[in-house]
Amino acid sequence: MDLGIAGKWALVCAASKGLGRGCAESLAREGVNVVITARGAEALEATAADIRRMAPGVQVRTVAGDITTEAGRAAALAACPQVDILVNNAGGPPPGDFRQWDRAAWLAAVEGNMFTPIELIKATVDAMAARGYGRVINITSSSVKAPIDFLGLSNGARSGLTGFVAGVARQPQLAGRGVTINSILPGSFDTDRLKQGFKANAAKAGVSPEELADRRRVLVPAQRFGTPAEFGELCAFLCSLQAGYITGQNLLIDGGAYPGTY
Repeated sequence: MDLGIAGKWALVCAASKGLGRGCAESLAREGVNVVITARGAEALEATAADIRRMAPGVQVRTVAGDITTEAGRAAALAACPQVDILVNNAGGPPPGDFRQWDRAAWLAAVEGNMFTPIELIKATVDAMAARGYGRVINITSSSVKAPIDFLGLSNGARSGLTGFVAGVARQPQLAGRGVTINSILPGSFDTDRLKQGFKANAAKAGVSPEELADRRRVLVPAQRFGTPAEFGELCAFLCSLQAGYITGQNLLIDGGAYPGTY
């Protein structure tokens, strides 16, 4: 299927690895030029080189910096000739007990996982509407649908973003002019963040990280963790011309782990 987005420009945040990288790779394979950001310059440049080899016909630009800061956002936006596609992504807040989180911890979570996406949406969607096409994809979490007790910071900040998007995505001046805003809610994906979590919690559980991973894996009906590549393919489809009638939605991709009917 030709997604009809070749030649567009995408800004993909936190794209040096994991789900952000999966999105950047899938978009590049569709002929989309990409600006990718991350805090680590070395990993970012390595990813850019891989994408250039994989999709030699597209332009790949890198911006090393922290997208959760005003300076980081300004640099990322300046590197993109026009933002036709915006993929919002940032590292999630740390897990823990809400009794230990102070005001600074909450503000950091909101800054990274709510305020930053909102600022980038505000900076890009009106120009998208003027051109008659635009796609915003927010990478959030399955915890928006089914909160996880030890991820309270993430539950709160990402749910705040979800509520904001539910309203703005339905504005006729955006939805009626070819701009869609959707969120993808990942469950357990085979990323460095998931592996780090197993390492951090294995000792507490008295097992090896591998055994802890096996215990988690069997709880997923698909009996496996997701891959960044298949996550990226969903992102690319939502950016397609064919997906122009999908907006304001939260799409769960978790191998069937969420147990609800709705």
